[in-house]
Amino acid sequence: VQLVESGGGLMQPGGSLRLSCAGSGFTFGPYAMSWYRQVPGKERELVATITSGRGTPIYPDPANGRFTISRDNAKKALFLQMDNLQSEDTGMYYCSVLIGRHFWGQGTQVTVSS
Repeated sequence: VQLVESGGGLMQPGGSLRLSCAGSGFTFGPYAMSWYRQVPGKERELVATITSGRGTPIYPDPANGRFTISRDNAKKALFLQMDNLQSEDTGMYYCSVLIGRHFWGQGTQVTVSS
């Protein structure tokens, strides 16, 4: 199983980013996929999950309303559209799949600062 994230960067508050995660080494469609965020000194926290198949998004913080998770099973790709970025969105973002255990990518850094 290999997961490779991309799309992070430095953005000003109010900006947008689209994170991507390319999966390989496993059958992508049948598994739920997730995005997590980690900041130094804190545990990794769940940002969004999308179910298997056509994908139903699940957000631990529905009030956020600024992030949209999606997937393209044909391309084995997972996405996170992040709009109206705020400073608290800063962190390392990881995609993950649970196949017996969690598999993680190397992460992509998102920094929101003016």
